[in-house]
Amino acid sequence: MDAQHVLGAIDQLLSLNGWVAQMCPTLTRPFGQNKREHAYDDLIREDHLYYIAIVIHSADHFLVDQLAVIVQMAKRLGTNNLFVSMLDYDSTDSTETLTDLCEAVLTLLGVPFRIRRVPGMTEDPSAAYYPLEEAYMRNLALEPLHELSSRRNVKFARVIWLKGFTCPNDILETIKISFMNEAAMVCGMDWSEHHGFFMFSDRWRTRDIEGDQFRQSKSSSKPDAVPPRDRQGALRYTQHLPFQVFCCESGTHVVDPAQSYYRGIAYRAGTDFQNVSRAEGVRTADPDAPCLDSSQAWFCRDLWVRSARDAMEEVDKSDRLLGGSGKNMDARRSWFRRAVEEVASFDPLMLRARAPEPEPKPEPEPQVKPVVKGEEVDAEPRQGDAVKIEHAVEEVKDDAAALRKNSNPKLDPDANVGSDYDAMPVEDGGEDVPPPPPELSKLSIPNSVFRPARILVNPRCPTTYAGVSHTQLARDLYGEGDDAAMTDFSKYVLDDWEGAPESFVCQEQEQTGGRKAPKTQRRLGFSIHEELQKLHM
Repeated sequence: MDAQHVLGAIDQLLSLNGWVAQMCPTLTRPFGQNKREHAYDDLIREDHLYYIAIVIHSADHFLVDQLAVIVQMAKRLGTNNLFVSMLDYDSTDSTETLTDLCEAVLTLLGVPFRIRRVPGMTEDPSAAYYPLEEAYMRNLALEPLHELSSRRNVKFARVIWLKGFTCPNDILETIKISFMNEAAMVCGMDWSEHHGFFMFSDRWRTRDIEGDQFRQSKSSSKPDAVPPRDRQGALRYTQHLPFQVFCCESGTHVVDPAQSYYRGIAYRAGTDFQNVSRAEGVRTADPDAPCLDSSQAWFCRDLWVRSARDAMEEVDKSDRLLGGSGKNMDARRSWFRRAVEEVASFDPLMLRARAPEPEPKPEPEPQVKPVVKGEEVDAEPRQGDAVKIEHAVEEVKDDAAALRKNSNPKLDPDANVGSDYDAMPVEDGGEDVPPPPPELSKLSIPNSVFRPARILVNPRCPTTYAGVSHTQLARDLYGEGDDAAMTDFSKYVLDDWEGAPESFVCQEQEQTGGRKAPKTQRRLGFSIHEELQKLHM
């Protein structure tokens, strides 16, 4: 057949007529999103370059829909403004055949691309450590991004990680939110169908701004049980507005490479895991050992440290412009020891300076509360209480995250320790999540004074998988009809950005075993100041 007939057939097939994609134009969205035909004309006029990255592992059930989305985005943004990087990682289904189809379609449409197939890191699934595989795959998918930058000086405005299935308009809106907030990363929300209802999934890689794990919420949950646990995040979620988080990745997400990949941040993973295919014995992890969680969680923490470091370097540059020079300046101003108030005065993006500390008050004598092993400990003990667990007594104090909650802990008994939905049950070898470590109160400089990383979740960008009823999910999330069109787009923009939490829930794979390896939970401290010191040593 001649090329014109082939192009016509492709256009008919992929004009959102895929397995799931055909429902996108009819789905309910708030703020009259589907009624605004020219809502994204400003993105088109700006003529940005977009890098679409897809990591595929035996995913032939939605690859055609993903291709349909790419075609639609090419129609809106221009074929010359997209680059597609597909990485087929050790697929055993029909993915290889479908990537050949993708190659033909992208070639005929004139969309530049690289499609690459790579084998698994190990032939034995029990020897595979998923976070390490995850980091390896993502860095391979980003190789063309770095090559085009170093060899041709081609810079992309945003990187779009396409996961599962996401409607094109939802992706375009997420891109718009990313630009309006100058965000380092904006994520959608991943929903899976379970016995006729929909649950927020992929909680392994998602933490709210207080470091807590998202709830395993239904799409129809009431406002007091929505996925984000922090008060401001939950409020904005119920209003269908973007909200700030400590870390996210759930579903399709948009990353600003200027704040990440072009700044030297790559995906990485912990290395102190146990290979269960060898006779290594049972490893006992140090309570303060680095978290062996997903590569995305490492990526988020690197974003927070990089943002703080950039702010410090900007202060150094300002010092030089103001006349400081040479060894005298270096002696006076070692940037990682600089007084907090001075940093805040130079940095226009700093939204809070360190508040004066109140006079210390004598603390009451701690009351020992015995707890029998196996019983649940209150998630948020009162200040001054002590908890006795297996002959060890620890004093429990409110941390910065708990002080910001200002809510009734009884409404959410595990709000400050993380959900245990994804963890192994205790009777199956899992662990109870311990309280924050006592050294948190000894931080010399709190995280709240450093420039925050701008990481957001857009609740109007749902990601689903084959077989999911998009129509029912849309009704659960947004009601039966469109709201009035929103003309004040300032609601998209966050006015106040929180600093990083002093601790976070670490959900980790301590052993190899692929994606379904058992996970455990613990809470770890997170000090940006200490991370900066390590980098400067």
